[in-house]
Amino acid sequence: MKKNMIIFGTILVALLVVLAFVVNYQNSQKAEGNPYGKSNLEQATIEQLDDPNYQNQILPDELEKQINSGEPTTVYFYSPECIHCQRTTPVLVPIVQEMGIDMKKLNLLEFSNQWQEYGVQSTPTLVHYENGEEVARIVGSQDEATFKEFFQQEVLK
Repeated sequence: MKKNMIIFGTILVALLVVLAFVVNYQNSQKAEGNPYGKSNLEQATIEQLDDPNYQNQILPDELEKQINSGEPTTVYFYSPECIHCQRTTPVLVPIVQEMGIDMKKLNLLEFSNQWQEYGVQSTPTLVHYENGEEVARIVGSQDEATFKEFFQQEVLK
Protein backbone atom coordinates (compact mmCIF):
# COMPACT_ATOMS: atom_id res chain seq x y z
CA MET A 1 0.00 0.00 0.00
CA LYS A 2 2.78 2.45 0.92
CA LYS A 3 4.59 1.62 -2.33
CA ASN A 4 1.46 2.45 -4.36
CA MET A 5 1.14 5.81 -2.60
CA ILE A 6 4.76 6.68 -3.45
CA ILE A 7 4.23 5.73 -7.10
CA PHE A 8 1.00 7.75 -7.24
CA GLY A 9 2.67 10.76 -5.59
CA THR A 10 5.60 10.60 -8.01
CA ILE A 11 3.30 10.45 -11.01
CA LEU A 12 1.25 13.37 -9.68
CA VAL A 13 4.36 15.52 -9.13
CA ALA A 14 5.63 14.64 -12.62
CA LEU A 15 2.28 15.65 -14.17
CA LEU A 16 2.32 18.97 -12.33
CA VAL A 17 5.87 19.69 -13.53
CA VAL A 18 4.90 18.88 -17.13
CA LEU A 19 1.77 21.06 -16.85
CA ALA A 20 3.81 23.99 -15.49
CA PHE A 21 6.31 23.61 -18.33
CA VAL A 22 3.55 23.55 -20.98
CA VAL A 23 1.83 26.64 -19.54
CA ASN A 24 5.13 28.56 -19.33
CA TYR A 25 6.02 27.54 -22.88
CA GLN A 26 2.62 28.64 -24.23
CA ASN A 27 2.89 31.99 -22.43
CA SER A 28 6.40 32.59 -23.77
CA GLN A 29 5.19 31.80 -27.30
CA LYS A 30 2.32 34.28 -26.92
CA ALA A 31 4.65 36.93 -25.51
CA GLU A 32 6.99 36.81 -28.52
CA GLY A 33 6.45 39.77 -30.82
CA ASN A 34 4.11 41.49 -28.41
CA PRO A 35 3.39 45.23 -28.73
CA TYR A 36 5.04 45.98 -25.39
CA GLY A 37 8.60 45.29 -26.50
CA LYS A 38 9.15 43.15 -23.41
CA SER A 39 9.99 39.47 -23.11
CA ASN A 40 8.44 39.04 -19.68
CA LEU A 41 4.79 40.07 -19.44
CA GLU A 42 2.33 39.84 -16.57
CA GLN A 43 -0.23 37.04 -16.95
CA ALA A 44 -3.16 39.49 -17.14
CA THR A 45 -1.47 41.23 -20.08
CA ILE A 46 -0.79 37.92 -21.85
CA GLU A 47 -4.49 37.06 -21.58
CA GLN A 48 -5.40 40.30 -23.41
CA LEU A 49 -2.85 40.07 -26.25
CA ASP A 50 -5.39 38.76 -28.77
CA ASP A 51 -8.35 40.78 -27.52
CA PRO A 52 -9.37 43.37 -30.16
CA ASN A 53 -10.31 45.82 -27.40
CA TYR A 54 -6.68 46.03 -26.29
CA GLN A 55 -4.96 46.78 -29.57
CA ASN A 56 -3.41 50.14 -30.53
CA GLN A 57 -0.96 50.05 -27.62
CA ILE A 58 1.61 52.78 -27.25
CA LEU A 59 4.97 52.52 -25.51
CA PRO A 60 5.98 55.20 -23.00
CA ASP A 61 8.76 56.64 -25.22
CA GLU A 62 6.42 56.82 -28.21
CA LEU A 63 3.73 58.51 -26.13
CA GLU A 64 6.16 61.12 -24.84
CA LYS A 65 7.34 61.90 -28.38
CA GLN A 66 3.79 62.13 -29.72
CA ILE A 67 2.63 64.47 -26.96
CA ASN A 68 5.76 66.63 -27.22
CA SER A 69 5.27 66.92 -30.99
CA GLY A 70 2.11 68.91 -30.27
CA GLU A 71 -0.01 66.44 -32.20
CA PRO A 72 -3.47 65.93 -30.66
CA THR A 73 -3.24 62.70 -28.67
CA THR A 74 -5.87 60.74 -26.78
CA VAL A 75 -4.61 58.12 -24.31
CA TYR A 76 -6.45 55.49 -22.32
CA PHE A 77 -4.43 54.57 -19.22
CA TYR A 78 -5.55 51.20 -17.89
CA SER A 79 -4.47 48.06 -16.07
CA PRO A 80 -5.47 44.57 -17.20
CA GLU A 81 -6.08 43.69 -13.55
CA CYS A 82 -8.43 46.63 -12.92
CA ILE A 83 -12.06 45.49 -12.71
CA HIS A 84 -13.27 48.99 -13.66
CA CYS A 85 -11.06 48.91 -16.78
CA GLN A 86 -12.44 45.50 -17.68
CA ARG A 87 -15.94 47.01 -17.59
CA THR A 88 -15.02 50.29 -19.30
CA THR A 89 -12.90 49.07 -22.21
CA PRO A 90 -15.71 47.18 -24.02
CA VAL A 91 -17.86 50.34 -23.80
CA LEU A 92 -15.13 52.79 -24.76
CA VAL A 93 -13.44 51.01 -27.68
CA PRO A 94 -16.56 50.72 -29.90
CA ILE A 95 -17.25 54.43 -29.33
CA VAL A 96 -13.79 55.49 -30.54
CA GLN A 97 -14.03 53.13 -33.50
CA GLU A 98 -17.46 54.50 -34.43
CA MET A 99 -16.22 58.10 -34.10
CA GLY A 100 -12.94 57.44 -35.95
CA ILE A 101 -10.73 58.46 -33.02
CA ASP A 102 -7.18 57.16 -32.74
CA MET A 103 -7.13 56.40 -29.02
CA LYS A 104 -3.81 55.02 -27.81
CA LYS A 105 -3.72 52.62 -24.88
CA LEU A 106 -1.01 52.53 -22.22
CA ASN A 107 -0.89 49.45 -20.00
CA LEU A 108 0.07 50.66 -16.52
CA LEU A 109 0.59 47.11 -15.27
CA GLU A 110 3.51 46.71 -17.66
CA PHE A 111 4.74 50.31 -17.37
CA SER A 112 4.09 51.14 -13.72
CA ASN A 113 6.51 54.10 -13.76
CA GLN A 114 4.03 55.96 -15.99
CA TRP A 115 1.49 56.48 -13.20
CA GLN A 116 3.46 59.42 -11.83
CA GLU A 117 4.70 60.60 -15.22
CA TYR A 118 1.14 61.41 -16.31
CA GLY A 119 -0.46 62.04 -12.93
CA VAL A 120 -2.69 58.99 -13.11
CA GLN A 121 -4.16 58.25 -9.70
CA SER A 122 -6.59 55.49 -10.64
CA THR A 123 -7.65 53.47 -13.62
CA PRO A 124 -9.26 53.80 -16.02
CA THR A 125 -8.14 57.30 -16.95
CA LEU A 126 -8.74 58.89 -20.34
CA VAL A 127 -6.65 61.96 -21.23
CA HIS A 128 -6.57 64.22 -24.28
CA TYR A 129 -3.49 66.34 -25.11
CA GLU A 130 -3.10 69.19 -27.58
CA ASN A 131 0.02 71.24 -28.28
CA GLY A 132 1.92 69.16 -25.73
CA GLU A 133 -0.50 69.98 -22.89
CA GLU A 134 -3.29 68.08 -21.21
CA VAL A 135 -6.63 69.67 -22.09
CA ALA A 136 -9.16 67.15 -20.75
CA ARG A 137 -9.36 64.10 -18.49
CA ILE A 138 -11.97 61.57 -17.41
CA VAL A 139 -11.24 59.33 -14.44
CA GLY A 140 -13.13 56.13 -13.64
CA SER A 141 -15.91 54.19 -15.30
CA GLN A 142 -18.44 56.32 -17.14
CA ASP A 143 -21.51 55.67 -19.21
CA GLU A 144 -21.48 55.73 -22.99
CA ALA A 145 -23.05 59.20 -23.20
CA THR A 146 -20.32 60.74 -21.02
CA PHE A 147 -17.58 59.31 -23.23
CA LYS A 148 -19.31 60.49 -26.41
CA GLU A 149 -19.70 63.99 -24.99
CA PHE A 150 -16.02 64.03 -23.97
CA PHE A 151 -14.92 63.11 -27.50
CA GLN A 152 -17.28 65.58 -29.16
CA GLN A 153 -16.24 68.48 -26.92
CA GLU A 154 -12.53 67.77 -26.58
CA VAL A 155 -11.29 65.59 -29.40
CA LEU A 156 -13.53 66.34 -32.39
CA LYS A 157 -14.02 70.07 -31.76
